[in-house]
Amino acid sequence: MPAARSRLPRNLAIAAVAGLLALAAWWLLAGGQGDAGAGFRTAKIDRGDVAVVISATGTLRATTTVDVGSQVSGQVQEVLVDFNDRVSRGQEIARLDPAPLQTRLQQAEADLASARASVNEARATLKNAEADFARKSDLLARQLIARSEADLALAARDQARARVVSAEASVLQRQAAVNNARLDVEYTVIRSPVDGVVLLRDIEPGQTVAASFQTPVLFQIAEDLSQMQIDLSVDEADVGQIREGLAVTFTVDAFPDRQFRGEVRQVRLAATATANVISYPVVVQVQNPDQSLLPGMTASAEIVVSQRQGVLRVPNVALRFQPPEGTAPAAPAGGGGMMQDLPALAAGLGLAPNQQAAFDAAMATMRERAEARAAAMRSAAASGAPAGATGNGGAAPSPEAMRARMQEAFQRTFAEFRDSLDERQRSDWDAGLKAMASARRGTLWTVSGGKLAPVPVRLGVSDGTLTEVSGIDEGAEVVTGQERRPQ
Repeated sequence: MPAARSRLPRNLAIAAVAGLLALAAWWLLAGGQGDAGAGFRTAKIDRGDVAVVISATGTLRATTTVDVGSQVSGQVQEVLVDFNDRVSRGQEIARLDPAPLQTRLQQAEADLASARASVNEARATLKNAEADFARKSDLLARQLIARSEADLALAARDQARARVVSAEASVLQRQAAVNNARLDVEYTVIRSPVDGVVLLRDIEPGQTVAASFQTPVLFQIAEDLSQMQIDLSVDEADVGQIREGLAVTFTVDAFPDRQFRGEVRQVRLAATATANVISYPVVVQVQNPDQSLLPGMTASAEIVVSQRQGVLRVPNVALRFQPPEGTAPAAPAGGGGMMQDLPALAAGLGLAPNQQAAFDAAMATMRERAEARAAAMRSAAASGAPAGATGNGGAAPSPEAMRARMQEAFQRTFAEFRDSLDERQRSDWDAGLKAMASARRGTLWTVSGGKLAPVPVRLGVSDGTLTEVSGIDEGAEVVTGQERRPQ
């Protein structure tokens, strides 16, 4: 019993010490602010791929689909093909009853024979009229008949000639009617105009086809199912980013675990409006060698507008983070960052030693100016001047104006270095400066020594979740948000 009583105070002391330690830990985490870095969520800058894609849906169809109809009316006598049958160009696929059209052909041929007989008759009459006129012309020359008789013979000859011309024209007309009737008979045999597969058969034997006012569609033939296309409907907000040749990936419900590929072939200008939403048709060329894709399938496609591989990337939430007021220094206007990008741009030019020396001298000058501006800002802050105020008391310039001034300063400071470059290097340098000036800028926040510090970065492409960045090291931890502390 004495031993048990001696252990009791010791256990109470241990419990009391543990309770104090737990209370201290709670105070530090909840409200003690013992570590300014505590309470912030962070993410690491990693390296990977960033792809900008546009999602759209559309319908698969054959690249070339031909509607086959009938040029003549009649009753379907025989249908020679069925759905999914392969047909070749010129192959018979259906026949209409030719009997009515053959009767019409026979009538036209009889009319032609009658017209030819009329021509022979007219020519015989002409021959007789010419002989009569010749005789009377001879008698008139010997003054054996009156001139009026010779004139009558001349008129008769001319009339006979006109009848011959009219009869020959009638023969041509009847011949055309025969040709037309013969074509109608030939059109009773419907043939495939292309090599392909029958997608639609819309007639049955015994059905009557009426082609009087509009050619009816009897068959639909896909020319080549190994070459297909998707007609996508793309929103007007995204169509400006699409151009011919972009890669497309898509899936269909029939093969949910399989991903197909295609390529943008055409962006059509025929806009459509549905419920006040404007969209444009985008045609995607698809290879279908195994013919697993079928016409009419709905495709869920993603058009890869831009893709960057192996780049530094950051979660977009880190770019949206704003530190609580008064807990961190002000971020640089417009994000800054051009000074950090210049060495990488120069390294890609393949500089000679004298060119590198000119670049280093220009960079040293830019750093001195930047340090002088930073010192002036610190001095103004220490004296209580409003943040962003200019030396003459005016309003702070806009980020665009500051960026323009910085670009002018770059051009003046690096003028000698630029003159030392050859034509190719100068072109790459100018293009790089232009890209830097027009690039999007942002600010990331890191925690160092218990305090938040801004890091200006240059932004690249974004897929909505991750954004390409430069101007920061891989593996750096950036703040994405602040933990809620218990009240």
